[in-house]
Amino acid sequence: MNNSMNKIFVVVVCGPTASGKTRLAVDLALDLGGEVVSADSMQIYKGMDIASAKPTEAEKKGVPHHLMDFLDPKQPFSVADYVELARKAIYDIHSRGKLPIICGGTGLYIDSLIDNIMFDDSASDPEYRAELEKLASERGNGFVLEMLSAIDPESASQLHENNLKRIIRALEVYKLSGLTMTEQKRRSRLEPSPYEPCMMMIDYPREELYERIDRRVDMMLEAGLVDEAREFYSRGECYTASQAIGYKELKPYLDGELSLEECVGTLKRNTRRYAKRQLTWFKKDSRIVHISASKDVEYDKIFKNAKKLVKTYSFL
Repeated sequence: MNNSMNKIFVVVVCGPTASGKTRLAVDLALDLGGEVVSADSMQIYKGMDIASAKPTEAEKKGVPHHLMDFLDPKQPFSVADYVELARKAIYDIHSRGKLPIICGGTGLYIDSLIDNIMFDDSASDPEYRAELEKLASERGNGFVLEMLSAIDPESASQLHENNLKRIIRALEVYKLSGLTMTEQKRRSRLEPSPYEPCMMMIDYPREELYERIDRRVDMMLEAGLVDEAREFYSRGECYTASQAIGYKELKPYLDGELSLEECVGTLKRNTRRYAKRQLTWFKKDSRIVHISASKDVEYDKIFKNAKKLVKTYSFL
């Protein structure tokens, strides 16, 4: 399918953690003259390099990466902020004759960008927000998520109880506007998307993906994850960033409450659960082409299939 003349052709490499997105996006960028726009809600933060699996300079292979490593963990950052910055990055890349390649595992970021969802983040109710935060502290995040589920089951089903900031925001939006997030998104989609996307996901068998996750966690520990987590917590409270998988699981060890082995086991389990939620999210999108992968499939074949897919979608 050729891209429409008035739309910007973009490649989207999405999928679960540890599936090899970064390598594929970089190699496609090198081969097709592209630049990468990150779609990872934790790689935006400075200093969270190992926990967020931020690519090293060697792994980037000289390919420019946008929306990565630019925000202090204490600064607030919304989906609307991401969409605005990503849109600017895409137009900049396109204006220079380069191919924008969006790469990441944060489904909400990718959907909101590609589907051109418009946000109105201007209105707020600090008192109501504080009330909900207190409620979560006293009765648990799950209780507040159930409150959201009662009025907006679709939004609630897409959020984990650890993502308290977005749960509270969804309740706040409903209180202020009388509209659920789901309804706001439906209305916002009435404006056509400016993008023609070629979307792909590297698809490993579930057990092989989990093995890759366990190996990645081991590599992160060898690279200094414990020291990075210790340094992170020494800088004070950063609520949203502290929800990153890789830090909160190690905190009981840093506090002398559990052994490192116990915390690593929890980290591997939580990362596998996160990957499962990512898979559930992305498999709902029929536009995403699944590129089969396994330990028996050479990477070159995965890359060739991805490149072939891009060429079928564009004039490249």
